Amino acid sequence: MKTFKDTLKGLRQTLRQAAPPRAAAPQPAVPEEADFRQSVGDVKPLKPDGRHHPQPPKPSPRPRKPSQGPALHAAACQEILQHQIGWFEPAHQAQQYARPGMPAATLKRLRQGNWPVCAQLDLHGYTRHQAQDALALFIHRARHRGQCVKVIHGKGFGSPQGEPVLKKLVRSWLQHHPDVLAFCEAETGGAAGSLLVLLRRPPAGEPRDEG
Repeated sequence: MKTFKDTLKGLRQTLRQAAPPRAAAPQPAVPEEADFRQSVGDVKPLKPDGRHHPQPPKPSPRPRKPSQGPALHAAACQEILQHQIGWFEPAHQAQQYARPGMPAATLKRLRQGNWPVCAQLDLHGYTRHQAQDALALFIHRARHRGQCVKVIHGKGFGSPQGEPVLKKLVRSWLQHHPDVLAFCEAETGGAAGSLLVLLRRPPAGEPRDEG
């Protein structure tokens, strides 16, 4: 009987040794957050330093600017008209002119010869294009000699149109010229063929062009 028990015990040990090892039971996964907490477990937060840390304000939204296309187009058209003025015959003929801001007695003093005539331009026989170029060059040069000049445009009796054309144009050009302060008819009567023109003095240091 004892021999049988010893044999059975040896057989059990043999079977245990021959049996494959049991797989280890899977361990539950540890979340990364838990690992992070364990790694920083001994860290202590900093104490407040009592300083003020201002936060820069957010920039205010900028409104979108309206389109300036029409305004720029209108300004460009106005500039073109200002440069081209005088190419078309004006409807009215000015007998005298004084730039806004000039003293009230300017025209009276101009008629009385308060400023001596320093230069004269005769436009008889000129076309409107030739007359405009000649008048612009004449004013540019004459303003270095004095303030008053005489411009002869004629009375227009011999005009092919039957009425004065250059007479109207010259007066229109003078009204829009930046260096003209005033003008008046040099002769009495509505059929005057010349003008006395008061010019702006040139700035100091401007080079002279005598031509």
